[in-house]
Amino acid sequence: MREATSEVGRSAMNKALWRIVPLIALAYLCAYTDRVNVGFAAARMNADLGFSATVYGLGGGLFFLGYALFEVPSNLMAVRYGSRAWLTRIMITWGLLSAGMMFVTTPWQFYTVRFLLGVAEAGFYPGVIYYFSHWFPPCHRGRAVSRFYIASPLSSVLLGAVSGWLLALDGTGGLRGWQWLFLVQGLPTVLVGLAVWRWLPDRPADVVWLNDAEKAWITGELAREQTRIGPPRHDGVLAAMRNPRVLQLGAFGMLFIGAITTLILNAPLVLTAATGWTTGEVGWVVSLGGLIGAVVIIWAGNFADRRDSRFPDAFVHCVLLTLAFLVLALSSSAAVTIAAYLVFATVCFSIPMLTSSGWTEVLSVRELAVGAAAINTLSQIGAFVTPFAWGGLKDATGDYRAGLVLLLTLSVALTALLGWLCRDLRRHSAVVATA
Repeated sequence: MREATSEVGRSAMNKALWRIVPLIALAYLCAYTDRVNVGFAAARMNADLGFSATVYGLGGGLFFLGYALFEVPSNLMAVRYGSRAWLTRIMITWGLLSAGMMFVTTPWQFYTVRFLLGVAEAGFYPGVIYYFSHWFPPCHRGRAVSRFYIASPLSSVLLGAVSGWLLALDGTGGLRGWQWLFLVQGLPTVLVGLAVWRWLPDRPADVVWLNDAEKAWITGELAREQTRIGPPRHDGVLAAMRNPRVLQLGAFGMLFIGAITTLILNAPLVLTAATGWTTGEVGWVVSLGGLIGAVVIIWAGNFADRRDSRFPDAFVHCVLLTLAFLVLALSSSAAVTIAAYLVFATVCFSIPMLTSSGWTEVLSVRELAVGAAAINTLSQIGAFVTPFAWGGLKDATGDYRAGLVLLLTLSVALTALLGWLCRDLRRHSAVVATA
């Protein structure tokens, strides 16, 4: 893939990175925090409300069912109304719903709010990937995605650092600590949504901070990318969802998102059980994992752009992920469990950053809005089913060992699937090179 070397190109990309990506990253930080903060609230919320592991697992997974069902419709709305308007709608509604988690008192209320939270957030991540396809050519897209995706591990840093303090507010103002956690971490999302409406431009042609030469460079590079990919085989929603690449990436995402989401939602509980530490002490381990993961995301994005190796690099990280699950499933040592968790935290965010930044390499821009949403829809199905299965195994066996074996099995399968995809892409590249 051709590397951008002109002064005009470098200037255009530097401006876009600094003007767009920090705001998107802040929005994603809010999204990921509101999605997984229930993991830190779980121990005290479950005790206060009498929720079993199965109830918690089903509620945790229902977020992803709502997300999956509304991914494609949401991304179609982003195409129709523009990314800025639709991302603003997403953020305001999910911020209010996340804060509304503080009012939950029964399992059905828990299920309902978690499902609606998924509906509200549906379309955010694939919408951002679609949005970036109008701004960043392939030789810069890995850097752009890595710099907004860094918000995922940084949310772990934030959750680990402040969740213990918020939980310690138990009784203040007549609220339980877990209620303070949902309130304080939910409402800022609404403010960030208003900032997206105010400052996020839809397309390069809309801004005054790019000159005509820079706008022409972006347009030319993106057109060159579409020439390389070729036109879609067929137009329409169903055609995009039948694309073999969409199905391959969706199957990978189903296994991957199911495995990592389940552990992320339960990491404070697993680490507490393994170490005997308090939630606050475990929070610092989660924060450390987030810091390491953030550094690796930046490095991996830059490395993959230089070598044009997003999917092969993701495969290597998947091997490390599988080894981490293997050690977690077998370990009876607190120190070894913490070390394995840190390896998990190192790669669990870099893998989807690498693969999703590669979606634009295998899908034409006309397929991308629906294709990206379809991939994410299939992925979220795994995130619905796996936490529920984890909760059932915990209630049936009394510990987390069986659940960790389940995650190990999923990790082996997803690594094999990504290896198969990498082989297919190598064969396709060889055919294109000799054509």
